[in-house]
Amino acid sequence: MMRTFLGWLIALLLTANGAAAQENAAASRTAHGLSLFGELKYPAGFKRFDYVNPDAPKGGVLRMAAIGGFDNLNPFILKGDAAAGAGMIYDRLLTQSYDEAGAEYGLLAASIETAKDFSWVVFILRPEARWHDGKPVTPEDVIFSMNILKEKGAPVYRFYYANVKAASKAGEHGVRFDFDAGGNRELPLIVGQLPILPAHYWKGRDFEATTLEPPLGSGPYRIGKVEANRNITLERVKDYWGKDLPVNAGAHNFDQMMFEYYRDDTVALEAFKANNFDVRFETSAKNWATAYDFPAVKQGKVVRAQLETRNAEPMQGFLFNTRRAKFADPRVRQAFNLAFDFEWANKNLFYGQYARTSSYFQNSELAASALPDAAELALLEPWRAQLPPEVFSTIYKPPITDGSGENRKNLREAQRLLLAAGWQVKDGALTHTASGEKMQIEFLLDQPNFERIVSPYVRSLERLGVKASIRMIDTAQYKNRTDAYDFDIIIGGVANSLSPGNEQREYWSSAAADRPGSRNMMGVKNPVVDALIEKIIFAENRAGLITASRALDRVLLWGHYLVPQWHTPVTRTAYWDVLDYPRPVPDYNIGFPDLWWYKGAKAN
Repeated sequence: MMRTFLGWLIALLLTANGAAAQENAAASRTAHGLSLFGELKYPAGFKRFDYVNPDAPKGGVLRMAAIGGFDNLNPFILKGDAAAGAGMIYDRLLTQSYDEAGAEYGLLAASIETAKDFSWVVFILRPEARWHDGKPVTPEDVIFSMNILKEKGAPVYRFYYANVKAASKAGEHGVRFDFDAGGNRELPLIVGQLPILPAHYWKGRDFEATTLEPPLGSGPYRIGKVEANRNITLERVKDYWGKDLPVNAGAHNFDQMMFEYYRDDTVALEAFKANNFDVRFETSAKNWATAYDFPAVKQGKVVRAQLETRNAEPMQGFLFNTRRAKFADPRVRQAFNLAFDFEWANKNLFYGQYARTSSYFQNSELAASALPDAAELALLEPWRAQLPPEVFSTIYKPPITDGSGENRKNLREAQRLLLAAGWQVKDGALTHTASGEKMQIEFLLDQPNFERIVSPYVRSLERLGVKASIRMIDTAQYKNRTDAYDFDIIIGGVANSLSPGNEQREYWSSAAADRPGSRNMMGVKNPVVDALIEKIIFAENRAGLITASRALDRVLLWGHYLVPQWHTPVTRTAYWDVLDYPRPVPDYNIGFPDLWWYKGAKAN
């Protein structure tokens, strides 16, 4: 009788354990990569990405320009100015695919297991992964990296990984990250982007201090020669542990990559013409139209190309610091928008090369380019009392002019808005009727080529009684002042991907508004924005993400937090004809410098 009972009990336990194992297996998924929505393009065991040149030769030196100066080789702290390329010595758990939106594949990680509800993720490290000193990359390194960046890294890391509750070892080669809630589909990918740092190297070193000692990395390059504020050289690691991985096929082709520092962009342009560096991504429409007629271009030694991707266009604009009382009223900010004559600037300054930007997700399905549909209204209706009525009734369009430079109609409307906000002209100065404060603003710049753009805008604002000035400072001062939000108006913006997520908290959330060094430069503090950010992050499918993104776009636009500027769908590229790159370029990244190569090198 006892044996029969014990046998029954054992059988019952075995059945229960087997059912639990099947349930756990169904509650998670294991793969060689992650996709935010949909399936991965490349199956397990793929040989290379389609867009690379697998026969790209290895060798040569890539010479690049940087602006300003540097005093630090640790790019993960707020203190100091980090050198260009300093972060390129580190591998990450996952690496991005350039021809898929929101897809990443294993780099340091051989496989990834994710909970079905996205409440945790486990990365299994490749046992062959090595630091440049030959020691293995371990789960302890990954745990150390998460903890040190959250505790002592720049504020952005504490914010970015705030939802990571714990990191723990999972078996010999695994690391498990537990999240404080499920449903955040992007969080496993975000953790996969974590730069992995060597715990043994940083032991006994002050992580928060600036340093010019080249740190230890695990990536395809190590830091070589360094001259503070002048230049830095990265050297290809010939015995790089990951050189034969499929995700690295056709990549990391230069033996050396050198960054030479220049005082400003004008000096850098002249240096490029003199063949002092190899490639230039031109951001000035005037330069693109007029500055590339030097002999090397005519002789074909310098090639000009306009490289196009399918990414959403960045939102660039004149950013208001809404922490300052004079910009607290959205009607004031809207009046400043009316005073900007884009059509005149495009014709007279930009040679007609630009289109006006009207969305934070320009040229994508995420843009609020029509009136809100039923799904979007369901998100917005609970907040109707806190939103401008235009959010529900009007498609946002920036004000337009006839391009003559007069702009009288828009300036009259601007005056009406300013008066309604309590500002009127007294003795030629725009003055607040209650406090007596005069409207005085400073445009803070760090590049001389912006001055010709701001100056006509200043003259237009003066017609409204605004006393405006331009302050030009060096890049180090500019960083310090913008990190501390010590400005009235700057030129800046954000570049959104086609799969927005956690980074939206860093761009717009109330929590980020007063945190030094955040990307919320404008100081947006809006409970509706906060709520919509969470809808984006916890979207259950692509349709939900699109709906929430359009709603956020609409609320930001009608909040008038900036004066929208312009965009072009191409990357204007000039390079000396010693370089080459894959054609066509990938859909979502031009692949520079990873996929480019030196033409004079020999394949090896």
